[in-house]
Parts: sequence; C-alpha cells; structure tokens
Amino acid sequence: MALRHVDLPRGRNLAVIGHRIENLYFLEEGIASMTTSFENGSQVEVSMFGYESVIGVSALMGAKQSLNRVFMQLGGSGYACIVTDAWREFQRNSHFQTLTLRFVQAQLTLSMQNAACNSTHTYEQRLARWLLICSERAQRETLELAQEFVAEMLGSTRSTVSIAAAHLKEKGLIEYSRGTLRILNKAGLEAESCECYRVVRNHLKNLTEFDTDFIT
Repeated sequence: MALRHVDLPRGRNLAVIGHRIENLYFLEEGIASMTTSFENGSQVEVSMFGYESVIGVSALMGAKQSLNRVFMQLGGSGYACIVTDAWREFQRNSHFQTLTLRFVQAQLTLSMQNAACNSTHTYEQRLARWLLICSERAQRETLELAQEFVAEMLGSTRSTVSIAAAHLKEKGLIEYSRGTLRILNKAGLEAESCECYRVVRNHLKNLTEFDTDFIT
C-alpha cells in the first residue's frame, strides 16, 4: 500500500460532506473529529479519531461521498493513501482487512455511547469523559481547546461549558486558561466522569485483541 507522510495542522479538513472520499488517513499524532452538521451551520461531534484510527474507511465499505465532516481537532501528522490503493490492500491483505473491520466496530461503539451519554449524563460528566478520551487519543495531557469549540462538540453552549469547566477546576482536576487545558488529576477526572468513558476506553484499548477463537 503506497503511503505518504502528511502534516495535519489544526482545522484541516480530511473529509467534507458531499465530497468524494479520495484518501484514507492513518493518524500518528493529533486528534480528528467527525461531526454532523445542521442547516443553521452548527455541528456536533459524533465520533473522534486518534492514533489507532483509519479515517475514510467507509470508502472501503462502498461509500463514494462523505456523509460527515472530519477535521483535525488537534494538529499532528500521519500517513495518507489514495482509496484505490487502500481498496486493493483491503482485498489482498486479510490482516489489514481484519484490523480495519475491528476499527469500524470500535467507532460504532464510540458513536453509540456518545449518543447515550449526551441524553443521560450531566454536563460535568460529559465534559470529563470527553477530555479524558481526547487526552488518551492524543497521548498528551495538555490540550489546546477553545471553549467555543468544546461547546460545539458537546452540543452545548459556551456558558454551560464554562460552568462545567469551573466545577472541574475547583476540584483541582484540570487547569484551564486562554484556550489551554491541562489535566492535573486523571484519576479524579475519571471518578467525575460517567461510565461511558470506561466503556469507550476499554473497547479502544482492546481494539487489536478481539477474540477470534469462535472462527473454525
């Protein structure tokens, strides 16, 4: 498979709604967000991509155009491959095919858990869960995140995020100033989060370790 190294600055689009999917991306650093957009121009995050991700994988399932926007939430780098080359490798290499399908399952789990979390848990729990997942996907504890962006990703308002962040800050779990957030107490932040974080974390952690003993 012909891979080329790419720099992926913050804000770069990797997929645009209605546009043809031309490349698959494999992140090494940074985080990408997948969002659903609405007629009024707002958007809400429905999934997140980190170092274990294959972005654009729906093209290998038959999709021609992207149904969502995918963009770099935190800048980084990785590798890109045109869809036709990836398709040939997907057909030829059973190991690549297996890992790709496992990642699709992981993304479904993340999206379903996000939907359940957003309708059930408090903003403080949701913010704690989201920050933990961001930190682990980016493999860093200091994140450049504007309040407006966090609010948009969580389908909330800036004032609500500000109150939730202040709550976490008062407990000594995070430090947040001028768009830079630093996790100070990961264990405490996990305790503040809901069970959705652990469900997603454990599933992504075991992404390459699914049991295949049932296959005969």
